Amino acid sequence: MKILIASSYKHAWNSVRPEAEMFIEMVKQGHEVTVLTQGDAPYVERFNAHGVKTIDCYPKRKICLETIKKMRKELAEGQYDIFYAFNSKTIPNAILASIGTKAKVITYRGTTGGLYRHDPSAYLTHLNPRVDGIICVSEAVRRDVAKRVWKIKDNVTTIYKGHQLAWYQVPATERSEFGLTDDHIIAVCAAHVRPSKGISVLIKATHAIKNENFHLLLVGSGFEPHLEEIAQSPMADRIHLVGHRKDVPSIMTMADFQVQPSISGEGLPRTIIEAMANGTTSVVTTTGGSPELVDDGKTGFVVPAGDADAFADAMNKLIADKNKISQFSAAAKQKLDQEFNAAQTVKKHIAYFEKLCNKG
Repeated sequence: MKILIASSYKHAWNSVRPEAEMFIEMVKQGHEVTVLTQGDAPYVERFNAHGVKTIDCYPKRKICLETIKKMRKELAEGQYDIFYAFNSKTIPNAILASIGTKAKVITYRGTTGGLYRHDPSAYLTHLNPRVDGIICVSEAVRRDVAKRVWKIKDNVTTIYKGHQLAWYQVPATERSEFGLTDDHIIAVCAAHVRPSKGISVLIKATHAIKNENFHLLLVGSGFEPHLEEIAQSPMADRIHLVGHRKDVPSIMTMADFQVQPSISGEGLPRTIIEAMANGTTSVVTTTGGSPELVDDGKTGFVVPAGDADAFADAMNKLIADKNKISQFSAAAKQKLDQEFNAAQTVKKHIAYFEKLCNKG
């Protein structure tokens, strides 16, 4: 099978690796894969070393005539079976370039919401009639997309990105860096804050935390609108504003558990995946794909989105029981290894490609 990919590989290594390694594995299995991306993207060297052909071709805008011409030339010369585009820049250009070619056009969808039939821009992406299939990051996203598309509902599918535990293994950050010891119970919330992240829910939940050995680390940017709420928390002196960090997985490894209080808009949060890989359990909400990663009462806790009391109750259960933390954490790591592994991802992608191609 000949597969053409259009995506960006100029992001953090851990964020692009599950996607990029999938194409390397496809080549190992005998398929021909060409990736259209930035010529100076860090992953290009690894792609080339493992038999994935790369072409310096990435759009400057959502409709880029130069890119469309390059894509169309490659489609004509390469006679590809599949053209798989991943983001808001590559998808519209791939659709326009593929008109009149035999390639099946597949788009990737990683978030819920924002796709509407009344929005003209949606017809430049997933709602365009040239799109043959849509691969979604989670079941929550698939359900959302299936409500919006017209004739290809059966071709909207969920395929989880594959992971390997070894990709994420990192040493734990020293607790002493935050003035903490092994006697403390530590939770981490890592986020680039926006309203959907539910930070107000989390801060409200801290009002019901009684254990004075519990500390909450807020890692990332954008927490400033919540400073007054934090100051009013009974445990304000145990809420640490850490700011932007490049070692978030190491901080997750250090923590007893991590929290994701999101109230909307999640696809399949990478912070939960990184925590699972390093054996850290989670408290998450029912929004988006988080419940697909966390088995409530087995690998962590899942609580109703927006319910501060329920969120506090889940945190208190972990704070009070280190054995439960250990049990859930081990189960979370095992779940990621068994249900979200790279080998399964490649197998499901190829089966899906073949299904589309066999439809004619």
